[in-house]
Amino acid sequence: MSKSVYYYKPKLQDDTPIELALKQKAIDHCEEGFWKAYKRLRNEGNPWNHKRVHRVYVALGLPLRRKVKKRLPARIKEPLIVPTELNQTWSMDFVTDVLENKKRFRGFTIIDDFNREALHIEVDFSLPSNRIVYVLNHLLKRKGKPQKIRMDNGPEFIANLTATWSAMHEIDFKYIEPVKPTQNAFIERFNGSYRRGVLNKYIFENIHQVREQTQIWMHDYNNFRPHDALDDMAPIPYAKQHCVAAAGRILKQD
Repeated sequence: MSKSVYYYKPKLQDDTPIELALKQKAIDHCEEGFWKAYKRLRNEGNPWNHKRVHRVYVALGLPLRRKVKKRLPARIKEPLIVPTELNQTWSMDFVTDVLENKKRFRGFTIIDDFNREALHIEVDFSLPSNRIVYVLNHLLKRKGKPQKIRMDNGPEFIANLTATWSAMHEIDFKYIEPVKPTQNAFIERFNGSYRRGVLNKYIFENIHQVREQTQIWMHDYNNFRPHDALDDMAPIPYAKQHCVAAAGRILKQD
């Protein structure tokens, strides 16, 4: 046996870059667990495998997701189908929270079911039906017209004003059954992410802080946050990839 083999000592891997990256992810996205942090790192181009990153994650004492019991899937009459294109189906809903002074505010959330993109979150103390129509008109100019919009039976959504608006624009309003939020699962899951990323994460002194942090979170969610249902891509990159692939198929057909 040669001396070089006998005295060889394996070099320890330097985990400092991983530690720094994970600590920053924990600061920026403390509501997310290991896998979301790892997928963010991979999407940023880092080559580390999940076993190495997980070892460092545990060594740093970062929070691990607690395992919870899963509920049985809801039995719904109409299956929730994932659209195959943008603007086939949107979903909209409301979330409610309070400021530090206990004053209640609401958020009107609306997403495209195809790529789960957050199209808009309107935040205010009061959001009547005319405000909902204003937001929808703005979205039609910016994003185009959806074929249908899924929602619950809230008073803002069943008001004469919103019903007239849907008929005028020939957009089908799909109302879920009462007390069946699972029939609007895409927006319910989105609301949970928004609540963990913003509403449950900060104490807000005023409505302006809520709006500002909401915009920051939406930008990250739409452009960078990996989504399990989108091949670990964020909504906007996923939609762009889909458009490129669709264009390629059309060229091949021609």
